[in-house]
Amino acid sequence: MAGGDGPTGMRARCQVVVIGDPGTGKSSLIVAVATDSFPEKVPPVLPPTRLPHDFYPDRVPLTIVDTSSRHEDRLKLETEVKKADAIVLTYACDQPQTLERLSSHWLPELRQFEIKVPVIVVGCKLDLRDDQQPTLEQVMAPLMHEFREIETCIECSSIKQIQIAEVFYYAQKAILHPTAPLFDQETQTLRPRCVRALKRIFILCDHDRDGALSDSELNNFQVKCFNAPLQPSEVVGVKKVVSEKMAEGVNENGLTLTGFLFLHALFIERGRLETTWTVLRKFGYDDEIKLRDDLLLNPTFKRTPDQSVELTENAVEFLKRVFTSFDVDGDGALRTQELDELFSTAPSSPWEDSTYRNSVETNVVGGITLNGFLSQWAFMTRVQPQKSLAHLIYIGYPGDPASAFRITRQRRQDRNRQRSQRAVLQCFVFGPTNVGKSALLNALIGRPYNEAYEHTKGDHYTTNIVDQIGGSKKTLIMREINEETVSSLLGRRDALADCDVAAFVYDSSDATSWKCAVDLLLDVAAHGERCGFEVPCLVVAAKDDLEPDPTCIKSSIRVCTDMGVEAPISVSMKLGDIGNLFRRIVDAAQRPHLSIPETEAGKTNKNYHRLIQRSLTIAAVGATVAVAGIALYRVYHVRKQQSGSS
Repeated sequence: MAGGDGPTGMRARCQVVVIGDPGTGKSSLIVAVATDSFPEKVPPVLPPTRLPHDFYPDRVPLTIVDTSSRHEDRLKLETEVKKADAIVLTYACDQPQTLERLSSHWLPELRQFEIKVPVIVVGCKLDLRDDQQPTLEQVMAPLMHEFREIETCIECSSIKQIQIAEVFYYAQKAILHPTAPLFDQETQTLRPRCVRALKRIFILCDHDRDGALSDSELNNFQVKCFNAPLQPSEVVGVKKVVSEKMAEGVNENGLTLTGFLFLHALFIERGRLETTWTVLRKFGYDDEIKLRDDLLLNPTFKRTPDQSVELTENAVEFLKRVFTSFDVDGDGALRTQELDELFSTAPSSPWEDSTYRNSVETNVVGGITLNGFLSQWAFMTRVQPQKSLAHLIYIGYPGDPASAFRITRQRRQDRNRQRSQRAVLQCFVFGPTNVGKSALLNALIGRPYNEAYEHTKGDHYTTNIVDQIGGSKKTLIMREINEETVSSLLGRRDALADCDVAAFVYDSSDATSWKCAVDLLLDVAAHGERCGFEVPCLVVAAKDDLEPDPTCIKSSIRVCTDMGVEAPISVSMKLGDIGNLFRRIVDAAQRPHLSIPETEAGKTNKNYHRLIQRSLTIAAVGATVAVAGIALYRVYHVRKQQSGSS
């Protein structure tokens, strides 16, 4: 897009590209609007023309780009329209064939270019139009029905200066106050995202939380958005208009949400889109009806790769209150309908992505439990902190958004201090195919074991709160790493920066499976040593219900001893025998210095550094002794001279 958004969501500039058949009056139209005159001669293609910021009421400068219609200039045309904020598509009122070309050539070509901006269809040379021709409405109705990207249609005359300025006014209006994000022309209803934003705005303005905007609240809203109060007679008039159309739009307390939404639909139907857009922008929304990016640039999110973002106690307590208030039936879980209502003031639910699907604890009917709800927020904050910030704002977090987040200490410092203070810990789960990694993740959230094997595609996460000895609680995120994606993961230097602990799962009845798990352990350990992001590791012997392979038992004990990690933890997902595995994973992450594996190369490197350090120490001691000896000799020599002279 050509124009960037300003701090209030309004674009800093607009760019309109004019296209159409040769001889339809493109260049004359541009000259006429810029100079208030009709040019006798114009070049084939004009250079970009800029209208100043005070040309139209919105005070946003407008750049108009002329184009060539020649086939050999098609590539340049494509380049220009892809940079446009709006398209002015011309035809000549006295040349019916140019009108037919709109549907047979130009509009399909814009679709082929995948242009998503509004189109203003302009009939030029109105002064030459035959009075016997069909009216503009008759001609354009079927065209606008087929091509919904057409924002409006207008006829003009450059030589007569008829509706020239209006052409680009409508183009700029379509850019600054577009219809499509707000209103569905086909159903004649507000779009869902618009409804959600207006609902949030209504709730923010309903200070006494009685479900209606009183006269005072309505006036405060008017002042905030339009810098002008409503007169008492105007307030009465607004409520009268609403109540005449829908009785439920007004009650004894004032204007209801239903009435508030009706008013905006009415503004849009009457062409007053700027009213609704002004309201949205005053409350921080951009052209996509989501919070502007500059409102989500939280400086507290600046961190090194091995630091993470967590919710503060303030944020967690707020979320607990939100959970309780939306748990309408009081069953200790949020059903789909309750969760939808909770996020009804956000553009959509933040957990629709596959990343979050089936990742938390639910009850028997699929409702998210409180543990699941808090875990999901902790997970989202860890992997997408800006998304977490945005949705806290959407659902009404009352304080400074910065107070909802904290940055953890670097993992490197945690190792040095031999303790992690993190409340949210992430475990990467490695292992060959069909060893039970997915079953392990599902066990974290209480999901029953499934005998049927299904290969995991893409990222698979689960998260839950784990109770620790002593009563403390930690949120554990488990991320399954497919065997085939390990090499690409470890191709990044900071691949393990976000990993607090790694688990390596193998089939205890299969020696081949164990060998593969060892190779993965060695690869991860070597990567950590090489890049400075060493992670504590645990080995998990899965399928303990099967006959163990003796080779696995002997080899696993030797490898774990050599690398300095705990002996394998035996589990059986099928039997539900996982013991205190998740607590042990959390313990390993909390005491990161105890379970970091060492490769032979790492040991050699460490011994080399020890040898160098010892040599430097010996050299330093030797140098100190030598300096001390020289000093003593000098003292002795001076005293000897003094005794000789006396």
